[in-house]
Amino acid sequence: MKNVYFRLIPFALITLAVACSSSTSSLPTAPSSITGSTTLTADVIGATWRLQSIQRDGRAEQAAPAGADYSLTFADRLSIHADCNSCASAYTIAGPTITVAAGMACTRAACPTMAFESEYTALLAGEHTVSTTATSMVWTSPRGTIRFAR
Repeated sequence: MKNVYFRLIPFALITLAVACSSSTSSLPTAPSSITGSTTLTADVIGATWRLQSIQRDGRAEQAAPAGADYSLTFADRLSIHADCNSCASAYTIAGPTITVAAGMACTRAACPTMAFESEYTALLAGEHTVSTTATSMVWTSPRGTIRFAR
């Protein structure tokens, strides 16, 4: 049995070396390194955005609950406030597309708006096309639409 472990060590080291040398990165892309036309400028990335509404595909638009803090801030990780909970996730930016990692880490306090929060955080994960104006940011995907304002 010990011999099997010793045989697996070189395989594990080679796998680790190949994975670490990959040219793709899960870290956020700096706005200055994005090529082509993009709406995700440093001004957009540097702002705190307040959730206005979500609309799951095929459902009615739902406004963010009044009096609850639903906001999003870009940093090394995406920082999200979802009422009384906080979440963080890795994200990548490529042109006008943002991809939020599916493994979002969230606190699990029992907020009064839990049903809305669950829909919101589920809608955030995955790939979205982003469009912005000076005061609004809209994420669209086949799953639905998320609207933010400054």
